[in-house]
Amino acid sequence: MIGAVRRRLRGKSSANSLSEVAAVDLGSNSFHMIIARPEPDGLRMVDRLQESVRLAAGLDAEKRLSEDARERALACLERFGQRVQGLPAGAVRAVGTNTLRQLRDSRDFLQQAQLALGHSIQIVSGYEEARLIYLGVAHSLADDDDRRLVMDIGGGSTEFIIGEHFDPQQMESLHMGCVSTTRGFFADGDITERRLRKAEIAAMREIEPIAERYRRFGWQRVIGASGTIRAIERCLRNHGWTQGGINPEGLAQLRSALIDAGSIDGINLDGVSPARAEVLPGGFAVLAGAFRQLGLEQMEVSEGALREGLLYDLLGRIREQDVRATSVLAMARRYHVDADQAQRVASLAESLRQSVAETWSLDEKVYEDMLAWAAQLHEVGLDISHSQYHKHGEYILRHSDMAGFSRDEQQALAILVRLHRRKFSKALFRELPEVWQKPIMRLAVLLRLAIALRRARTDEALPPIEVRASGRKIRLQFPEQALESWPLIDADLEEEAGYLRAGGITLEHG
Repeated sequence: MIGAVRRRLRGKSSANSLSEVAAVDLGSNSFHMIIARPEPDGLRMVDRLQESVRLAAGLDAEKRLSEDARERALACLERFGQRVQGLPAGAVRAVGTNTLRQLRDSRDFLQQAQLALGHSIQIVSGYEEARLIYLGVAHSLADDDDRRLVMDIGGGSTEFIIGEHFDPQQMESLHMGCVSTTRGFFADGDITERRLRKAEIAAMREIEPIAERYRRFGWQRVIGASGTIRAIERCLRNHGWTQGGINPEGLAQLRSALIDAGSIDGINLDGVSPARAEVLPGGFAVLAGAFRQLGLEQMEVSEGALREGLLYDLLGRIREQDVRATSVLAMARRYHVDADQAQRVASLAESLRQSVAETWSLDEKVYEDMLAWAAQLHEVGLDISHSQYHKHGEYILRHSDMAGFSRDEQQALAILVRLHRRKFSKALFRELPEVWQKPIMRLAVLLRLAIALRRARTDEALPPIEVRASGRKIRLQFPEQALESWPLIDADLEEEAGYLRAGGITLEHG
C-alpha cells in the first residue's frame, strides 16, 4: 500500500482514465504478469508474461533464500518492470504468496524486488490469496447459480475455496504445493510407486481436517486453477486419457506414466513443458490426494486464477468498490463497535489530517483510508474487555482474516489501534517497513487527538480548532478563553501531551 516506489492515483482518476492496468503474481514456482485495458464492462487482456523462477526451491531449512533464487527472481522482475515502467503506481498491483510468507526477514528481499519492478509489492495471507484466486476464477466463468469448489495448486500452498457467483464462502490455504511436495518426496528425481503413494497420503492428511466441513457444505461444480492443474488436464487430453477436464481414470493413467518414466528427467509427456515436469510429481500427488480425500469425480479447468483476481480487485479499488472497506465494516459489526462514536472520531480525525496534510506529507488517499479504518475499529477490543482493550484490539487485527488487506497493511492497522490510547511506544513503528514508519506514527497522533477531543461521546459541537504541524511537533490552537469553558478537553490534552512526549512528539495547545 505505502511504498518507496508507489504513488497513489488521486482525484477523479478512474478505470476509464487508465490506458492499462497490471497484476504481478510472485508465486512459489513461477512469476506471472498480465496487462489489461479497462473497459466500461470489465477488462480486456492485452499481454501476459510468465517465467519459471522456482523461488520455493531456493528456500533452505532456515527459511533463507539462496543467492541463485534471489538473482533469478530479481532478473525476472527487472524484465517485468520494463513492461510496466510507464504505468502509474495505482495501475499496478503486485503480490507475493507462500514462499515470501515463509521467508525469514523478507524485508530486505522486498526492497530489492520493488526496485527491480519499479512498483510496490505486498505479501498476502493464504486467506487473501484464496479470495483473489476465487475472484479470478469467477470472472473467467459464465455466471450461474452453481456452487463451485475451486482448487489452486501453487508452489508452496494449495487453496480450496467454495463459493457462488463472485462470493467466496469457504476458504482454506493448506501448506502443500507442487514444489514443496516434489522436494519432500522426489528430491533426488526418482519416481516410484511407493513414493507417489506416500506423497498422495501426505496430501490427503493435509486435506483431512477440512474435508468433512467442505463435503457438508457441498458443491455442484469443481474448478481447477493454476499451471499445474492446467498442464495435467492438457496432458490427459493430448494423450486421449480424457475427453476434457480431469477425472480419476485419467489420473490413474498419468500415475502409471510417471512411474514408467522412473525419474523427473525421464518425464516426456505431451502437454507438459520441461519446466513444469520438474514439479509435476508433487503437483500430481496433491491433485490425486484431493480427488481421493474429497471424493471428486470430475474437474473443469479455468484460465483465471490469482493474477486475474488481482486485476479485478484493483479495478474495484479504482472504481471505489474497495473490499477492504467492506472488511472493516464487517469487523466493526462483529465486535459490536459503537458506530456513532466511531463516526465522530473518524470525522474529526479526517478534519485534523486535512489541516496537516501538506506539512506532514499525509495528502495521499491511502492515508485518508488508513486513518478512517483505524477510527472505525479502534474500539473492537471492548467486546472482549474494557481493561487493556487497545491491546485486545491490536491482537484481533493482527490475527484476523481481513479480505483485501496485505500483511503489512493489517499490521499497520493493528499498530494504530494499539496506540490510540495510553503509552505511545515508538518501538512498535519499527516493526513496519521503514517507509511506513513516519506516516503511520503521524496518523497515530491524529487518531489519539481525535479520540481525546471526542471523549465525551456526544454530538456536541467542538470549538473551532486551528491545527499546525511540522516535524515532531503539532499545535492545537483554540479560540481565546475557549478552554475555560472546556476544562475536560484541556485536561485530556495535557495528559495526551505527556504520553506523546515520551514518544518523541511535542503537543502544544492553548
